[in-house]
Amino acid sequence: MADLDLPARQGFTPDAPSAALPGEIPLTLTINGERRELHVRPWTTLLDLLREDLHLYGTKKGCDHGQCGACTVLVDGQRINSCLALAVSKDGCEVTTVEGLAAPDGALHPMQEAFIEHDAFQCGYCTPGQICSAVGLVQEGHARTPDEIREQMSGNICRCGAYTNIVDAIEDVLAKETAK
Repeated sequence: MADLDLPARQGFTPDAPSAALPGEIPLTLTINGERRELHVRPWTTLLDLLREDLHLYGTKKGCDHGQCGACTVLVDGQRINSCLALAVSKDGCEVTTVEGLAAPDGALHPMQEAFIEHDAFQCGYCTPGQICSAVGLVQEGHARTPDEIREQMSGNICRCGAYTNIVDAIEDVLAKETAK
């Protein structure tokens, strides 16, 4: 049981199939478009799997209680707080992190471009979660006005106070989506 204290499983190679350790559960996820066959301990959160085992560090661990939104990712197109989701509960799902939003050729997602254009970040810690949440918000189609955007983004906290610019970035993307 001594290996339980390690931040990541000893011998885990994220790019190769791994044999299950005692007590681990097989799990298949499509992460950023890549199908992954994994083995995880039943208590491993999706956030910890992404960061500690798969080395996808864009998704941040903020409060670890689902209150800040820094860990927001898209699961089957819906935004979730990955710190509250057990990885095994997402078996068979498609997970998109901020790293998976850009096109294969490196072209940024329109929301990423809008965040840059509108200076919708300061320290950047919350930015990956804000962007994933904003992408989900646009896909969900629930918000069209600045007040609706603020309400739908209220689960994502920015301690630096870039809210006005975040709303402007989302409005910009929504306007471009509507114009299509």
